[in-house]
Amino acid sequence: MKLKKLMVLTAAFSMALSITACGSGNNNGGNVAATNAPAENATTENAGTNSGEVAATEVVPEEGATLIIWESKEERAFADEIAKQFTAKYNVPVKIEELSPADQVTKLSQDGPSGLAADVVIFPHDNLGRAASAQLLLPNDLFAEETTANNTEASILGGTYDGTLYGYPRAAETYALYYNKSLLKEAPKSFDDVLAFSKTFTDKAKNRYGIMWETGNMYFNYPFIASTGGYIYGENGTNKDDIGIASEGAVTALKEYVKLKEALPIKSGDINPDIKRSLFSSGDVAMDINGPWELTTYKKALGDNLGVAPLPTIGGKTAISFAGFKIFAVNAYTQYPNAAKLYAQFASSKDSQLLLNKTVGSIPTNNEALADPQVANDAYISAFAEQARNSQPMPSIPEMGNVWSPVNAALPEIWDNGADPKAAMEKAAQQIKDLNNGASAE
Repeated sequence: MKLKKLMVLTAAFSMALSITACGSGNNNGGNVAATNAPAENATTENAGTNSGEVAATEVVPEEGATLIIWESKEERAFADEIAKQFTAKYNVPVKIEELSPADQVTKLSQDGPSGLAADVVIFPHDNLGRAASAQLLLPNDLFAEETTANNTEASILGGTYDGTLYGYPRAAETYALYYNKSLLKEAPKSFDDVLAFSKTFTDKAKNRYGIMWETGNMYFNYPFIASTGGYIYGENGTNKDDIGIASEGAVTALKEYVKLKEALPIKSGDINPDIKRSLFSSGDVAMDINGPWELTTYKKALGDNLGVAPLPTIGGKTAISFAGFKIFAVNAYTQYPNAAKLYAQFASSKDSQLLLNKTVGSIPTNNEALADPQVANDAYISAFAEQARNSQPMPSIPEMGNVWSPVNAALPEIWDNGADPKAAMEKAAQQIKDLNNGASAE
């Protein structure tokens, strides 16, 4: 089954912040494991004998436990508050160290075996396969049933690798269409509509454009691969040998991508988040494809003129975006597996996800949090939710890491230099195949 068939599994809301790296020291504050062996599974007290399931109330932290948590700089306010609440409830001191989620698996692989890594980490779910296959994580076993029951099906899929649940989902991410209501009365229904409007608005000499998005970034351009049948890896993103970026479906959508150069006649390298943010906020860009991490900034800039809508259709088909999930996971080398698992569960609970939503505007994965008026009655978040219903989780197999560079090189060739979409993507697919097989892509 191709990835296309993995249409988002129910209400997979999405968001997560656009995160930049923030360094962290190597010393984990004293939580160095006694040996270089992974931690034993956490234990419980007073576990019932009638069932193999373990209730959350039966899990207790180890005596003298202290925890190190890696968190993003952007979510530090949330992390500090959750750490305070956790310590008050379990009497376990928690230290927060800032590190970009995008960098955490790499650092965990370096520092985990030596006992210098955090006890609980957080990263995008597409990094899970790399971490789990390297045996860097403990399974989410004590809270598996509770986690699965409480969160969206898609987020559980994102937190699972090779049939084992490792993740504690805490936030979802995708992107949608921001638009300026003072320039467009309503959101365009199709990218043909986007192009028609842009012909009346775009003026390169005045640095004014109908729409702007990161045209060289595969993450934001996945709709121009998947919406008409393309995919990254086949069999729900698990078959590294079935690469679908140059398939007939992908090429069909990429032809629609090429047409939009008329709406945005600039090089892909001249587009970055800061430029987009400035131009959209000033009214010089009418539409921006972006995630909820820009919501607070855009609300301040446009006020009631800000609109958010699902992505326009592509070639008459519903636009399929990437869905990503931020997940907590427990370091396999932690000295305190009980306490670490308790923290991961506590920090990803309904109340914690609502706090994260209130603090930074994230989209919950917890079903009750999604139904809470704080989230459900938010018109902007609801628009991202609608788009998320037509999104696909990024593959989480380790080979997903081999996809980004080749495709991010092919897209500018198509956009900037007019390369044939099929030829450019066939070249990228071969590079991915070479990387998957251990060779160096040329």
